[in-house]
Amino acid sequence: MSQDTTAPGAPEGYVDDARLAPTEAVAVVQPSLLARLGAEVFGTFFLVLAIIGVALYTFVSQQNALAVALAGGLALLAGAAAVGNVSGGHFNPAVTLGAAIGGRTAWRDVLPYWVAQLVGALLAGLVLLATVPNSLPALVGQEGRGGLFVSTANGYGDFSSLSTASQGGTEFGLLAALLIETIATAVFVGVILGVTDKRATVQYAPVVIGLTLTALILVAVPVTNASLNPARSMASAVFAGDGDLWKQQWVFWVAPLLGAAIAGLFYRAFAFAPKQDDLLGEDHVVTLTEAEIAGGAGSAVGAGAGAAVAGAGAGTVVEEAVVVTDENGDVVAVEEVVETEPETDDPDAPTAGEGTTPRV
Repeated sequence: MSQDTTAPGAPEGYVDDARLAPTEAVAVVQPSLLARLGAEVFGTFFLVLAIIGVALYTFVSQQNALAVALAGGLALLAGAAAVGNVSGGHFNPAVTLGAAIGGRTAWRDVLPYWVAQLVGALLAGLVLLATVPNSLPALVGQEGRGGLFVSTANGYGDFSSLSTASQGGTEFGLLAALLIETIATAVFVGVILGVTDKRATVQYAPVVIGLTLTALILVAVPVTNASLNPARSMASAVFAGDGDLWKQQWVFWVAPLLGAAIAGLFYRAFAFAPKQDDLLGEDHVVTLTEAEIAGGAGSAVGAGAGAAVAGAGAGTVVEEAVVVTDENGDVVAVEEVVETEPETDDPDAPTAGEGTTPRV
């Protein structure tokens, strides 16, 4: 998909005497799948470690929901800043799904990302479980170390924070849990898709994303203990070991994924989807020479680029930056991404961009 951007001060309408400046073929080289999965494991581990780690000992430190929310927001901010340029900084199966539906992440990456996120979350839970003193559960009326994780788990009814605070006097039910988790996740994923859009003017997207998570955790904590992330919910449920709690975990997959899907569809419907860029991920652009295009990525571009552009000759789509100028040589429009046509033996066949008047 391509996007036209008009240079500041350019005239509106069509240019009568427009010329195409010389173009440059490039190949976009992403980090390897293994590197991206490693980044997702690390980022999800960090996020879940912060949220559950703070929530686990609130009865000792007398901290409240604000501490948990800030821990989650700051951990997400730091993780996205650290490895977001590698994997896109998802750290959440719902974010990955929303990004795929919004056209910002490849569908082939969804399942591997989910697996990596679950691995990171479970590793964080395992580390926290190992830190619990053997004598602590008995002191707080729990039968085992896993019992402490019940207070960190996401749930509704008897497991809602309101039920705990009111000592069973009142509680949030299934409908409230589904509604708040769906809407909160939709807002969260919508913000992520918006601030990571190439057209956004946000200078430091991880700050906005982290603060958004902080605010939404504060909203959802009384209802469900704030999931917005199936991997985070799974970590608490696995180590809590409560059968009744397990029966509620479908809510914390269905609702966040539904919210993410809604955000992705809204983004796709009401915002022009840019070229697939994997959110915070950064691609390495390698310029190809004519010889490399014809020969299929020579050694000049290096091992990583060579793998990415191998076979980038006839029949292969490469990217071009097309600059449109007026009769004075001033830039009036830029076609940022153009898919070139496969080479053909027909000399009369039109080339990319031939026979059309650039729109500015």
